Amino acid sequence: MIVYGRNPVAEALRGRRGHRIGEVWATAAVAREPFLLQARARIASAAEIERRCGSPAHQGVCADAGAYPYAGAEELLATPNRLLVALDQLQDPQNVGSICRTAECVGAAGVVIAERRAAEVTAAVCKASAGAVEHLPVARVRNIADFLAAARRAGFWCYGAVAPEASAARPPVPYDRPDYAGAGVVLVLGSEGSGLRPRVARACDELIALPLRGRIESLGVGAAAAALLYQILQSRQGPLDNGP
Repeated sequence: MIVYGRNPVAEALRGRRGHRIGEVWATAAVAREPFLLQARARIASAAEIERRCGSPAHQGVCADAGAYPYAGAEELLATPNRLLVALDQLQDPQNVGSICRTAECVGAAGVVIAERRAAEVTAAVCKASAGAVEHLPVARVRNIADFLAAARRAGFWCYGAVAPEASAARPPVPYDRPDYAGAGVVLVLGSEGSGLRPRVARACDELIALPLRGRIESLGVGAAAAALLYQILQSRQGPLDNGP
């Protein structure tokens, strides 16, 4: 995988794949930036970098990062940090990357994606996540509903995000009603067009919804993920501050 852009390359160099990074190509100006001083970047023109990474959004740098190192689902379920995000057939790399970025920022233990009919971790996802996937474990599973069943057996509570008026087996509760503290939490987000599939919705302990007060029918899945993850974070640690 050829990752591109300043943040994705910088995080790849200092993340889990850092020791496996191969060639790094950068323009002469970018090669002088601090994050590349130890990388021994090869000087290349912007046109050559675009040819190598396949995108004009390279910001003057790209790197051969090799295959993405997916985590195991069992590994995520065993982590002491019991906040996970599961994505049910999300196909837009921008949305997957944005959600991974938010999940990493709130300190989630990882993200779970489906093996089929879903975006995998590509260079575009790396770029959209600003390099967050280099630190945030991502696991691929054959079946999201089966993963949720395993998570419930492991002591997690699974909350599926749906629209307030979603047609479902049971109506959703307001997003701020559940007690997210204590037990492990899996936040489940559905695809951009159709939301959670029925079997995945049934596998959740509870369905939750954000209020909509305007004229359009829904939030984008990335915006909804950010709102819900920060609500969960606040519930689990009390009033938010700017860190230690």
